[in-house]
Amino acid sequence: MYTFLITLLIIVSVALIVVVLLQSGKSAGLSGAISGGAEQLFGKQKARGLDLILHRVTIVLSVLFFVLTIAVAYFVK
Repeated sequence: MYTFLITLLIIVSVALIVVVLLQSGKSAGLSGAISGGAEQLFGKQKARGLDLILHRVTIVLSVLFFVLTIAVAYFVK
């Protein structure tokens, strides 16, 4: 069981890294850092298409990563 969980954890970790790297940045350069908060709060920042799918996959993979990490820590003990 431990070997299976470690293997699954490695696969989920690599998938999470790939999905995060595929996402587009929310702001570009210094001008985005200055006005990014106001645009995000008041602007139309709804994710569409591929960005929405990548966002949801990131959430699922991150939850799975934490659950697997806790499970591996439990089985080590």
